[in-house]
Amino acid sequence: MIKIRQASERGGGSHGWLETRHTFSFGEYWDPDHVGFRSLRVLNEDWIAPGRGFPTHPHRDMEILTYVLEGGLAHRDSMGNGSTIRPGEIQKMSAGTGVTHSEENPSAETQTHLLQIWIEPERRGVEPAYGQKAVPVRDRAGELHEIAGPRDDGAPVDLEQDARVFAAVLREGDTVEHALSPGRGAWVQVALGTVRLGDATLHAGDGAAIEDEKRVRLTGSPEGAEILVFDLA
Repeated sequence: MIKIRQASERGGGSHGWLETRHTFSFGEYWDPDHVGFRSLRVLNEDWIAPGRGFPTHPHRDMEILTYVLEGGLAHRDSMGNGSTIRPGEIQKMSAGTGVTHSEENPSAETQTHLLQIWIEPERRGVEPAYGQKAVPVRDRAGELHEIAGPRDDGAPVDLEQDARVFAAVLREGDTVEHALSPGRGAWVQVALGTVRLGDATLHAGDGAAIEDEKRVRLTGSPEGAEILVFDLA
């Protein structure tokens, strides 16, 4: 079963310095039919104006992934980490027992476009942790490349959850498949471009919940696409 969540159906809005779209209920946006999918709790698409960002704020007991599509995001946290995340990288913050951080577009001229992803952890109260790794386009071109996964899974960053996140950059004619083990589900998110999922066409911002299927099959379009696939217990 495939259930599509179109980009136009998402919540969110404009806050002057921030354009945001929420695939699942978040903040002031509440939709009882869309409060997450399995352990995937938040999937926000944000456009941050030059020189603006989120001031220091707290998190607890959540696996937080940041995937930048355009520009950069300067990160500072109470664990002592300070860096700028750019396209071709994945950032993970395990909030655990509690952490504070700030995020800002460091450019004075260009916007930052990103996906922020929250995954609920299997265990609460773990020690906070940070990870930031390169995930080059060459590794994601025409194939699904694991960018985050359970501890000891060999992914660039690890998660406190039985969840795997894959990324791919597809050109016209590229086809990727991902097998799903019995009892597992998948969420597909189109970050950029257009893809075919089965008989459906998905555009940028669209997502799809996949249940009771043996595999996920995606095909690139003439305009190409960048996609994320979440394999969830």
